[in-house]
Amino acid sequence: MTLQIGTHTLENRLFVAPMAGVTDRPFRMLCRELGAGYAVSEMVTSRKELWGTLKTSRRANHDGELGPIAVQIAGTDAAMMAEATVYNIERGAQIIDINMGCPAKKVCNKWAGSALMRDEPLALEIVQAVVDAAQPYNVPVTLKMRTGWSEDNRNAVKLARDFESAGVQMLTVHGRTREQGYKGHAEYDTIAAVKAAVRVPVVANGDITSPEKARDVLAATGADAVMIGRAAQGRPWIFREISHFLDTGTYLAPPLVVEVRRLLLDHLVEHYALYGEFSGVRTARKHIGWYVRTLPDGEAFRGRMNTIEDCAEQLRAVGDYFDGLADRMDRMPAHQAAEELSGEEEAACAVD
Repeated sequence: MTLQIGTHTLENRLFVAPMAGVTDRPFRMLCRELGAGYAVSEMVTSRKELWGTLKTSRRANHDGELGPIAVQIAGTDAAMMAEATVYNIERGAQIIDINMGCPAKKVCNKWAGSALMRDEPLALEIVQAVVDAAQPYNVPVTLKMRTGWSEDNRNAVKLARDFESAGVQMLTVHGRTREQGYKGHAEYDTIAAVKAAVRVPVVANGDITSPEKARDVLAATGADAVMIGRAAQGRPWIFREISHFLDTGTYLAPPLVVEVRRLLLDHLVEHYALYGEFSGVRTARKHIGWYVRTLPDGEAFRGRMNTIEDCAEQLRAVGDYFDGLADRMDRMPAHQAAEELSGEEEAACAVD
């Protein structure tokens, strides 16, 4: 089943959530290779003075990436957000996504991210400015938000109608309030209410960790797609598992250990190429840790791996670990349920 955003036809209804420090170009490309139909970039600031920084330039790197290229922007000033829209479009963005879902304190304290839901006039002003800035380029605007600021202020349905009227062409709703962060459980009644209130595609997000959960959330909400974040960390093949289950009602066998070895090593090579030796070996540690966290001797290996400060040595260590694993088992263990997920607010703004 395909989905249309503006002139872009998405391959399927399984999306990668934008996650700061995670969904860089190598990770997005890996998830697309393994069955995701769409991936949104890490959040790019609307603050012009930061556009020239190494962090922002890496986040805006789309070399070799399959389209459509979707870039998420964040900020609190309508004019700055409009300027950021044009800046990113001129550098390859084919879809602009507005961040109103990030609950991280360092973002919300500046009244960006999900804090904007607390100021409805400002939120609408920003959306209208971004839509107007993107319109001459025929670039669609999408938006990711939460159910509301707090338990007593769930205003996602009202805002969804306003955003649709302003020209937003797809809405993603994470089933928690800003107040919840990533605690507790996502609820899907509000997402269903948003879907019933608007005509544009609606994407359900939050706690989607298995093929069965994806099926159940789609059924409960009527959503057009699901967005997956934390569950893809160390398990990017979750997208093809869900796709197979939705298509056939049967489970795909876990991947072969030798395949995962190849995927991870290829991912690391691309990661090092983007970040360089010093940053690459350090920022790769979290990805490696996610892969091995539930595997035999995984914690011990992660402890040793975190002391390595050379990319080539890190690559060899990972290869050796998975060679040893392949001697013990042909396939990766069957996935354990969602309690493995950790809510790393700092490292995962807009994480599922």
